[in-house]
Amino acid sequence: MYQAGLVLEGGGMKGIYTAGVLEFFLDKGIEFSNVYGVSAGACHMCSYLSKQSGRALDISIDYLDTKKYCSVESLLTTGDLFNVEMCYHLIPDYLYPYDYEEFNKYQGKAYSVVTNIATGRTEYMRIRDMKADIDKIRASASLPLVARNVKIDGNYYLDGGISDAIPLQKSVMDGNRRNIVVMTKEEGYIRKPTAQAQLALIKARYLKYPKVYDMMANRHIRYNETVEYIYRLREGGQAFVIRPRQASAVGRIEKDKEKLIALYKEGYADAENCYEQLIAYLEA
Repeated sequence: MYQAGLVLEGGGMKGIYTAGVLEFFLDKGIEFSNVYGVSAGACHMCSYLSKQSGRALDISIDYLDTKKYCSVESLLTTGDLFNVEMCYHLIPDYLYPYDYEEFNKYQGKAYSVVTNIATGRTEYMRIRDMKADIDKIRASASLPLVARNVKIDGNYYLDGGISDAIPLQKSVMDGNRRNIVVMTKEEGYIRKPTAQAQLALIKARYLKYPKVYDMMANRHIRYNETVEYIYRLREGGQAFVIRPRQASAVGRIEKDKEKLIALYKEGYADAENCYEQLIAYLEA
């Protein structure tokens, strides 16, 4: 196990790129002492830490045509675009059983990054027991407007990407001198301000939690500043970045299986192509 931080950006279904990178890590037996997952990154982190080869891809594409997996019907009837019962209970416990025993063998620390909607602050929730802590993963992947607020220990949470999309700074503060950052946005990507129409909906939906509006209104500023921070650390040797070289055709909510498989393969190939440099970086 490498004493290093693995930082996993979110990005909705674009996160399948991350799943491809993690699949390569599994094939090579590469493990890290600290893993920080945001949104889709948190979800794919689960299968990586249970060492279930192929699982992240399978659960991303096998249920695309199932209304109970991800649909407007689910959103209207449950309040969640991605059906909670299916995604966090039916799949891991019955349809594609999660290897809880293997996860329990992991000797490092895993964190799910979430946003406290009352304070607007990021919280990095330690995952100690995947079954007991599954709501921490769910919270990280609960997007505003298309998911219900997730209650944990009396507080309400949403998507970690709202407040800290790429938690490299947290990893550095935790003492990780070397960090692998897997991003889902292509090189040169600059986040634009959230559309005014979406902000209006957010303001109306979260009247009791005005920090959500504030965070979404300024999200592009924080994201772009974080990317600049990543570049500085990459130049200084504290970060090794794996990210797409060009924009993907995969949308945040994607139903095209072939597009998803192609992006997954791209992530695997990118990790494979930089393998020698990665190992040299980790072992320097």
